[in-house]
Amino acid sequence: MQLKQIATISAGYPFRGKILESAGTGVVAVQMKDVSEREGIQWSGCMETELTGKREPDWLKPGDILVAARGGHNYAALITDQLLQAGTRAVAAPQFFIVRSKQDNVLPEYLVWFLNQQPCQRYFEQNAEGSLTKSIRRTVAEEAPIAVPPLAKQQTIIGLARAVRQEQRIAEQLISNGERLQSSIAKDLLDNKEGY
Repeated sequence: MQLKQIATISAGYPFRGKILESAGTGVVAVQMKDVSEREGIQWSGCMETELTGKREPDWLKPGDILVAARGGHNYAALITDQLLQAGTRAVAAPQFFIVRSKQDNVLPEYLVWFLNQQPCQRYFEQNAEGSLTKSIRRTVAEEAPIAVPPLAKQQTIIGLARAVRQEQRIAEQLISNGERLQSSIAKDLLDNKEGY
């Protein structure tokens, strides 16, 4: 099955020129710097801006998926209810595709997970264009191969993915704590607090 069979794919908002900060507009632009595959969208870092393009904005909503169209890694990130908590309207920068599931039997969180897995990432890599900055065309995104298991299996996979992410966060925290401890020991030794 191809992505276009289960979702609509559209381009991000066509800003004319650079995205400039414009406080007080109540509109934010989600840019590449605001998104990571593992942590999703960092709404606090999104810049308020004025919409300079002629096209009517395609406001982001929970359940939408952003797929990075440019760069060496075409990761996907889910728009969650945090958008509503941020209390602003948001558009995606033109470096993203906006993917919206059009079927009830496909959970957006599962689709994000699948798009970030090796088979899809390899497909994007093999079909990317450009020498300095790689990018994928919309037709490439539309034709991405997608597997859609039953809803129960999708929910199981989502649960597994959440557990793995939590384990990664714990492991990173343990590593960070260990590094701070070693740094503190080295400083104490240097300050001769240990009396060696």
